[in-house]
Amino acid sequence: MDFKDQLDAPFEVEAIQAWIEVGWLAAPASGENGLSEIDLARAHLIHDLQHRLGVNDEGVPIILDLIDQMHGLRRAMRELMEKQRG
Repeated sequence: MDFKDQLDAPFEVEAIQAWIEVGWLAAPASGENGLSEIDLARAHLIHDLQHRLGVNDEGVPIILDLIDQMHGLRRAMRELMEKQRG
């Protein structure tokens, strides 16, 4: 996979590949050559968590899971509000 053109943060391709292997990022869909916009933003978040905030490898998936849950709840709340408006 070639991510070089997408990377503007100080992380390496090897880091991206490792994050894909542990499931922190989704692998590019077949036929695509880079990360989705969401996974690129997630890569920046992972980098910031580790290098700016000092979160260790055990803490990253916990934080990512909580963020994913929060986004899911926001989506569910928005859908519920739209149904009530009718």
